[in-house]
Amino acid sequence: MLKKACLLFLFVSIIFSCNNDDDIIPVCDTVTNISSNAITNNSATITWETTSTSATYTLEYGVSGFALGSGTTISESDTGAQLINLQANTTYDVYIQTVCSSSNISLHTDVYSFTTALPNVATEFKPILSEMNLFVGNLENLQITPLAFEYNLNTTLFSDYAHKQRIIALPEGTSMEFDGDGLPIFPDHTVIAKTFYYNTDERDLSLGRTIIETRILIKLNGAWETGDYKWNEEQTDAVLDLAGSTLPITWIDASGSSNSTTYKIPSNTDCFTCHNSNNDIIPIGPKLRSMNFEINGVNQLEQFISNQQLTGLSSSSSVRVLPNWEDTSLPLETRARAYMDINCAHCHIPGGTCADESTLNLAFETSLEESNIVEQSVVIDYRVSFYSEGLSMPFIGTTMRHTEGLNLIQEYMNTL
Repeated sequence: MLKKACLLFLFVSIIFSCNNDDDIIPVCDTVTNISSNAITNNSATITWETTSTSATYTLEYGVSGFALGSGTTISESDTGAQLINLQANTTYDVYIQTVCSSSNISLHTDVYSFTTALPNVATEFKPILSEMNLFVGNLENLQITPLAFEYNLNTTLFSDYAHKQRIIALPEGTSMEFDGDGLPIFPDHTVIAKTFYYNTDERDLSLGRTIIETRILIKLNGAWETGDYKWNEEQTDAVLDLAGSTLPITWIDASGSSNSTTYKIPSNTDCFTCHNSNNDIIPIGPKLRSMNFEINGVNQLEQFISNQQLTGLSSSSSVRVLPNWEDTSLPLETRARAYMDINCAHCHIPGGTCADESTLNLAFETSLEESNIVEQSVVIDYRVSFYSEGLSMPFIGTTMRHTEGLNLIQEYMNTL
């Protein structure tokens, strides 16, 4: 009986001892409602809620999937933290612990994830193309950043049968501004890029391609600057090369014929020759009349208007169209004049490089009587009939005759 009484006394003592409020340590609560804001391409602010009024907090973060203990750790006394020096377009994981005391720390929260923004397109010429941020993913895929957009031309310039990808990157919150049928007004810090490449075999695109160069125009303080990036053999990146160079190229065309040329990458001086207008550098291709056509059933200018990439214009119907010189349903003169416009008019036009040496005005809108094409038809026929650097036309930009273009021009000249 005495033994039972002793055991009962011991049990009651333990119960009362455990219920002594002075000896209970409150649980350190885990934070709740984690969120992120002010996310940029290299930083983010993380905030959370807590019931602990005097606690501090430990954050551990890293690229998504990192193991706890291997991330970056910071301590905060407030319910928010700014994470800096992050990688662009990257998903990060964050874990938070509440520190009530050195011996009383909460469990880690569940993982919270966020993704940093895309890097801004560079508005100065970087040493390598990847640093321009015009593309995402593997550079050789030429996947355009969502901060830029592709444009195409209804009738295109001949460049030794090379294919071209054309893109425009406008500063955030800006647009191209309508200024007639020609070039729109581009805001400062606009970047225009054109990448040249050859498919290994036009009959089987799965065999890959060889990317040669990416030419870039940047508008700064109202003036355009030029730069050219030469791609490496590995097709992993391109290096800024202002001096120009040559590169042997071979490819198989759609008919199965093997072709080769020594492709010429232009120097900055060459760029000025073609892009010169009254001694200022201007773009050549992205005139509204050259972009006013349908792609996959959708008018390109209408798409720009809808995307607020082009303002000051309500409908593409008010913009003239530069016809496609390859459209054989069009009259011969229309096709030939369109070809001369895109291939020749940037030099043979008032203010162009050849304005002082030639009376030709080859802009499509110029009437035949004022163009002087008839008066110089024999010279035109001769200068396009062969290739000789510095003598034949075009003066630069090609290393071979353009058979289809030559046939078109000569057929037209014979009618004059």
